[in-house]
Amino acid sequence: MIRINQLSYQYSRKKEILSGLDLEMASGKIYGLLGKNGAGKSTLIRNIAGTLFPTQGSCQVLNYEPKRRQISFLKELFFVPEECFLPNLSISQFIDIYAPYYPHFDEEQYQVYLNQFLVDPQQHLHALSFGQKKKLMIGFALAANTRLLIMDEPTNGLDIPSKVLFRNMVTDAIRPDKLVLITSHQVRDLDELITDLIIMDQGEVLLHETKKDISSNLLFQVAENPSQNTGLLYEEKQAQGWTQILRNPMGMENRVDIELLFNAMLNNRAIISTALETASKPELI
Repeated sequence: MIRINQLSYQYSRKKEILSGLDLEMASGKIYGLLGKNGAGKSTLIRNIAGTLFPTQGSCQVLNYEPKRRQISFLKELFFVPEECFLPNLSISQFIDIYAPYYPHFDEEQYQVYLNQFLVDPQQHLHALSFGQKKKLMIGFALAANTRLLIMDEPTNGLDIPSKVLFRNMVTDAIRPDKLVLITSHQVRDLDELITDLIIMDQGEVLLHETKKDISSNLLFQVAENPSQNTGLLYEEKQAQGWTQILRNPMGMENRVDIELLFNAMLNNRAIISTALETASKPELI
């Protein structure tokens, strides 16, 4: 669904954000895109959405070039930005104006989302708090039923119950022809949601694997003391003890600690990547 080949992007001659980036993403997946501030995440998703254009290389999404901004492409894409600047309208007016742009928009589905998020559909957009605006936009994005949904820091502004609702809504919305791409600094918000993980740093993809392949090749555990195990790949001292990543030659079932893996990739990329070399790559559709 998304094919990026040798993509580079420069804000100026002296500031290159992405350089020769290669990346492919398949439908039927929920991708978590992680990276420090300035890693290139926002630049990448805006190239995918067609709000920024590659300096060099190519970006193909749904067999379209996003930079051409064709109507047939835009009606299959919904982008939820980190900051939601909404027009001076009522919620019903907002639906009347913007829903027709999306042929598969389901108003009944949208009302269900608003009810679940406890957002009064009679309210005016400017009367909503930051968190309520985020809920409104997330609900609208899901009800639009586009084939590509991109969300930048969607859980910012959501309380704990709303984060649980958000994860359930996105999981229920996925289908074989749909791709969801989420960027977030709130790593633990994505733990139970994503199927595939992409980690970026300094405009480069450090890791791109399915969670299933990661857990098959790496073992995540907590121990009281530092490990003397020769299979140890990375460990950190935390409040509950030592969180560790080890080789997993027997393919033991375990839960991926995304936050620990993120830190491991930034601090010891070579050894983690070597341990994951046997992981199978996702088949593109």
